[in-house]
Amino acid sequence: MSVGSWLALVGLGAFHGINPAMGWLFAVALGLHRRSRTVVLEALIPIGVGHALAIAVVAVSVVALGAVIDQQAIRLVSGVVLIGWAVYHRLYGSRHRVRFGMRVGMVGLALWSFLMATAHGAGLMLVPFLLSDGSPAGHIAGHHTPSASLPVSLAAIGVHTLATLVVTGVTAVLVYEWIGLAFLRRGWINLDLLWTVALVGTGVFLLFSAKPW
Repeated sequence: MSVGSWLALVGLGAFHGINPAMGWLFAVALGLHRRSRTVVLEALIPIGVGHALAIAVVAVSVVALGAVIDQQAIRLVSGVVLIGWAVYHRLYGSRHRVRFGMRVGMVGLALWSFLMATAHGAGLMLVPFLLSDGSPAGHIAGHHTPSASLPVSLAAIGVHTLATLVVTGVTAVLVYEWIGLAFLRRGWINLDLLWTVALVGTGVFLLFSAKPW
């Protein structure tokens, strides 16, 4: 992948990290409930694991499909799925929030993170990067094989997850130690709306990048 692709992966991770629905709000709530900053920091581990697993499911699926399906077909299907997911997320996402109590353990928190990342379509947003040259979804005949691109897929998952964790951790500590949760009542950027727009934009990009057009 190009340098721009890696930077975009970092940017997506940062966007996930700053979104309260993706982890830092839960980490802060757990810390306040148990009155411990250590709990806030410990929560980052299962949050990162769950997020990485959600991304990995999509990456493995792209690798597997790339072995038997034409890359352009994957682009078309992925584009339609992303746009459909964006519409569903916008219309019904708030009705199907994943809820876990304050007594949740590390395994439960990892499951929560996995479900939240999946529900937001976090893994789907990485499809364009996985389909780029030298990616897991290349053609087998005369191009790239899934096994040859596995290191790239793992690196993409790692870079994206690390960016998410760093921003999640910094935000969680700042809110827990100094800012407090009251600012959320005064106003917050509608990140869900921005994410919906991003899903649609990525879906449209995949549709129009498929050839022939």
